[in-house]
Amino acid sequence: MSVVDNAIYVDGKRAVVPHSLDHTFEELRACPADGHSFCWIGMLRPSEAEIHTVAEEFDLHGLAVEDTVTAHQRPKLERYGDLLFVVLRPARYVDTVEVVEIGEVHLFVGTDFVITVRHAEEPDLGAVRTRLEADPELLGHGPYAVLYAVLDKVVDDYAPVLDGLQDDIDEIEVQVFGGDPGVSRRIYTLTREVIEFQRAVEPLESVFVELRERLKETASESDLELRRALRDVADHATRVMERIEGFRQLLTNILTVNAALVGQRQNEEMARMTQAGYEQNEQVKRISSWAAILFAPTLVASIYGMNFDVMPELHWALGYPFAVALMVLMGFGLYVSFKRRGWL
Repeated sequence: MSVVDNAIYVDGKRAVVPHSLDHTFEELRACPADGHSFCWIGMLRPSEAEIHTVAEEFDLHGLAVEDTVTAHQRPKLERYGDLLFVVLRPARYVDTVEVVEIGEVHLFVGTDFVITVRHAEEPDLGAVRTRLEADPELLGHGPYAVLYAVLDKVVDDYAPVLDGLQDDIDEIEVQVFGGDPGVSRRIYTLTREVIEFQRAVEPLESVFVELRERLKETASESDLELRRALRDVADHATRVMERIEGFRQLLTNILTVNAALVGQRQNEEMARMTQAGYEQNEQVKRISSWAAILFAPTLVASIYGMNFDVMPELHWALGYPFAVALMVLMGFGLYVSFKRRGWL
């Protein structure tokens, strides 16, 4: 069975611990309808048949039952006459893989019963039950006290998630200014997790508005402290939402700064490559200039080194001085030309 705990409370104290759901139904019907007794059935991953069994006994609305069977709902509060159907999305941050794990809790809150359906191990509602049973005055407010305590637990558990996200953002800032090439992917991944977390928290504002309206209609003067406690939880949820929005803006700014720094580093690299290319080009010009200067006398010497008989300069008395002078003049002329062009 998926029932992890099942009890009937009278005046804020555990009075009966039924051994089965059928026993719970019988004991609850035997209790006087004076508003001082209610049952709390806690279920973990119930089957469809178990959900329908409970739904039939407590006359739960079909749409709410369908949402519980299919799960994967957004946080919300829906009213079906005297029944409240509440969906909450608790969260847990897994720092090793930088993932926000989002759970799901459904609550059916009636005049004399509370049914909590968890679709994940977290949050531990056993701790919530223990806390309430240690405070009979609070639990004496009935089903709405359970709803308040579960809301308080879910919102309180958001704090470690915020701390984990803050630590990762601090690490990302160090990586960005340290020039880590893999930081862009980490920023994108963390941004997705923040958005998923925001989707789990943002609808709580409307949940608290609906709940306050409901309490105005049904709660008595004795429930004043409970209403104050719910306002406190709502304030905590608002602060969580503000921090999440701050994280989103900060990650967007970090991504922009990282893109600018990457662009700056690319520009600096291009500038270094351009400078290197310029310096290499200057060296090529110098080498080419000296090669051309050396080529001129080599050309003259090669011409006069050919073994032809019919060459007038071979038998000319001034042939050798002429050839040497010609080589010097050609080399000097090329040197002056390249010097003027800045190649040398």
